[in-house]
Amino acid sequence: MKKLIKDLFFILLLVVTSVAQAQDENNPWVVTFGINAVDSYPTNAVPNQFGAETGKWFSEFYNTNHWNVSSLSTLGVSRYITDGFSLSSRFSFNQLSKLGDTSINTTNFASLNLVVRNSLAKKSSTWEPFTEVGANYNWLGDEQYFGFTVGGGLVYWKNDNLGISYQANYNHSVESETGLTNFQHYLGVNFKYGGVDTDGDGVYDKNDACPEVAGLEEFGGCPDSDGDGITDKDDACPNRAGSAEMNGCPDTDGDGLSDIEDACPNRAGTAQMGGCPDTDGDGISDKDDACPEEAGAAANNGCPWPDSDGDGVADKDDSCPKLAGVAANNGCPELPQDVIETLNTEGTMIRFKAESAEIVGADSAEVIDKIKGILESYPTANFVVEGHASSDGSSGYNLKLSESRATSVYNALVAAGADASRLSTASFGEDKPIGNNDTAKGRKINRRVQFSIGKE
Repeated sequence: MKKLIKDLFFILLLVVTSVAQAQDENNPWVVTFGINAVDSYPTNAVPNQFGAETGKWFSEFYNTNHWNVSSLSTLGVSRYITDGFSLSSRFSFNQLSKLGDTSINTTNFASLNLVVRNSLAKKSSTWEPFTEVGANYNWLGDEQYFGFTVGGGLVYWKNDNLGISYQANYNHSVESETGLTNFQHYLGVNFKYGGVDTDGDGVYDKNDACPEVAGLEEFGGCPDSDGDGITDKDDACPNRAGSAEMNGCPDTDGDGLSDIEDACPNRAGTAQMGGCPDTDGDGISDKDDACPEEAGAAANNGCPWPDSDGDGVADKDDSCPKLAGVAANNGCPELPQDVIETLNTEGTMIRFKAESAEIVGADSAEVIDKIKGILESYPTANFVVEGHASSDGSSGYNLKLSESRATSVYNALVAAGADASRLSTASFGEDKPIGNNDTAKGRKINRRVQFSIGKE
């Protein structure tokens, strides 16, 4: 008994702690080394050639005083076939010195078994109970005989390749006179091998979704390089930890777009802007906006068009970019009525030589310059220089004289720098008096030049 305990301890020292699976197609071969114990007592057999007494079925089944124990005396080989079934062969050797309570002369005993084993763990499991049935060929001293065997046991797989097994088999001799019906106990160390693991990651190729690349068992043998819980083959960013929502990619700025889809991965933006911000809301992302904090036009690189005169009409659309106006007048100032009144007031101050269209007097030249300045203040407006006369003389003469005077003022304005394209003339003779032609004073103010708005 002490020797048995010693042998058991030796076997246990060989086992290391790990995770394991039962024998299957991944590791189809199992080699077993161990010890065996032969006990003929609980067999309910008739007395054999040794005349030893037996007990009823399973009587004192674990009475080790009846056991003939032989250390490191069993060698087995098993090949997985399919669906939990394996074909196994086992050779054991023992020396019998007692049969039940009967001592006998030490006799050699050997048995060669060929069995079909059925694993009761249909799925991969650390604990693998099994049953087996088969035939054996036995050597007992000088005698040889056939028999059949049936038994069962349990394997505890400590890792993918190493396990401990115990089993008990009933061995029935078909030759009762020369053979020995017995129970045989086996305790062994099992070595499982034969599985293919190309990438060496501990997951066999049959179960490895990435057999060429070392990975992790929890990911079916595939790698997860960035440790984000998404396998590299399903990860759009395998080297940067991300989330499942982002297909394995990070969203550094938290704007709902993964970094690989985000043109501005470090600044929160909108999907419409490709993940970039648009601070000024002008529809141009900040990265493409020359004026990111001031709304502008795409044609001007996101900047507002200049408005030099501050009238709300951009210079590019402003006919008077340096003169504040209104949009209705293309950015130019509207021509108020009082401007015409001012022009007409100034026009009455232009002096002509009597019965002539010749402009005279230094003060008339000053009036011409003043009128030119007023015209330039309204660069989009067209003006008509109107000539008028008193009732002195014939109406035909007065009409011609008023026309000449209007032309003289027109020429004087052009000579002073006024835009001739915006000026025209008209003559009314004595038809539009503003004074009483019956008085000298009235006739004087009727001899005048006035202004009106011309057609565009």
